[in-house]
Amino acid sequence: MEPITRIRVSHEDFDVSDELARLERPGRRAGAAVTFTGIVRSDDGVTAMHLEHYPEMTEKSLAAIVEKARSRWNIEDVVVIHRVGELKAGDRIVLTVVTSAHRREAFEASEFIMDWLKTEAPFWKKEVTPQGGRWVDARESDEAARSRWE
Repeated sequence: MEPITRIRVSHEDFDVSDELARLERPGRRAGAAVTFTGIVRSDDGVTAMHLEHYPEMTEKSLAAIVEKARSRWNIEDVVVIHRVGELKAGDRIVLTVVTSAHRREAFEASEFIMDWLKTEAPFWKKEVTPQGGRWVDARESDEAARSRWE
């Protein structure tokens, strides 16, 4: 059975249950499905976040990250959904779903995908606060998380 890889960058919200249901099919080997949902935080007075991207570059970058994960772990299905546009605090921003025969591989691959996505995927983020907007750079903690996989 061919593994599923689904990558979507969209203004539209997603439903985690629907995404998991799309992966259910006869003959599926996976015994584990790990999901991660990122949410726009409201700390530091952030009321919204505006995300921009360059479509062809972004999808290619996400596909390359998924392929790196596939080369390191024996995983089955991978879903990566990342929203763009204007999002309010509390909105869902990103979803990863990774399935595998065993949980450890699914957990590690999911974490790897998020660590690389945070530092390598070409998204430009602007936080909106009552004082105005500010562009967000990758944090040192994001870089450190990514570097542990090298």
